[in-house]
Amino acid sequence: MPVQTLSETATDETAGRADALVRHMTEVSHSQVRGLIDRGCVTVNGKPCTDGGKPVAAGDVVSIRYDPTQRYRPKKERKWDDRTFTIAFEDDHVIVVDKAAGTLSVPTDRGDPNTLVERVSIYLSHSRTEREACLVHRLDREASGLLVFGKHQAVADLLIEQFKERKPKRIYTAIVAGCMPNDHGTLRAHLATGKNLDRYVTKPSKDTEEVVTDYRVIKRMEDSTLVETSLQTGKRNQIRVQLSYAGHPVLGDPHYEKEKAKHPRWIRRRMALHANSLSFIHPVSGEEMTVTSALPAAMRKFIKVSSKASKWEKSDQADKTE
Repeated sequence: MPVQTLSETATDETAGRADALVRHMTEVSHSQVRGLIDRGCVTVNGKPCTDGGKPVAAGDVVSIRYDPTQRYRPKKERKWDDRTFTIAFEDDHVIVVDKAAGTLSVPTDRGDPNTLVERVSIYLSHSRTEREACLVHRLDREASGLLVFGKHQAVADLLIEQFKERKPKRIYTAIVAGCMPNDHGTLRAHLATGKNLDRYVTKPSKDTEEVVTDYRVIKRMEDSTLVETSLQTGKRNQIRVQLSYAGHPVLGDPHYEKEKAKHPRWIRRRMALHANSLSFIHPVSGEEMTVTSALPAAMRKFIKVSSKASKWEKSDQADKTE
């Protein structure tokens, strides 16, 4: 039987998950539905569907191009164990990884081994198809969190253009020294680069870069604050420099307000800074994507212990006033 195409417009009754509608249209098993999606046989409104959980609304058109006589098996997930990163999302065109703290994004002039680019390249080299790790943006060595790579330079270039136009939304969570007084706000400054490559706030000039960071307080603890930041601009060390200039450096920061960034309960050899959400337009499908990452265990533990300490402190103060 030749390849055939099925198309159906979702109604109020059939709207829901894409894989459910595909199964309704084809009457095949759950496993075959996953196989059809994994093999690129399914589109929603003309765009490739790579996730069976993708929501389909009434009026969306789902199309399936397949050979009914063929058994479409789901792609086997490759198990990969690497201390420098885990995979947050991957398809044939892009890969989003969750970088471990302490890992350099790219090698320096010293030729550092085990950089993120090198490790992701090794991972992709095990693929049967030719892929390469084309880095789109970077993350500070002692920070953790999400970065996106293109698997071809052409795909990476499209993503880089999005970053130049400030389209991707990047959200970072940090634990900073002291209690930030305002619940939310916007930090604005001009940054210059010193001879040691550290960044600092200065007056505007032709040699400076304007940086803008929005923030909101998530939780105040006894002597620290859990804060969420989002970038309006994306410059090197932007969050770290602006928070330290505001008097609230990221805990564990080895460069900016180093002494103030020390905390007796933050004993990790990393910063309390994590890139936990990354939103962008898929350069091939045009789909709006958001990839998220949970806070690292070190940050969760600090928050838990500090929250208890705050309760003890309040209780002790109350006892003294009675």
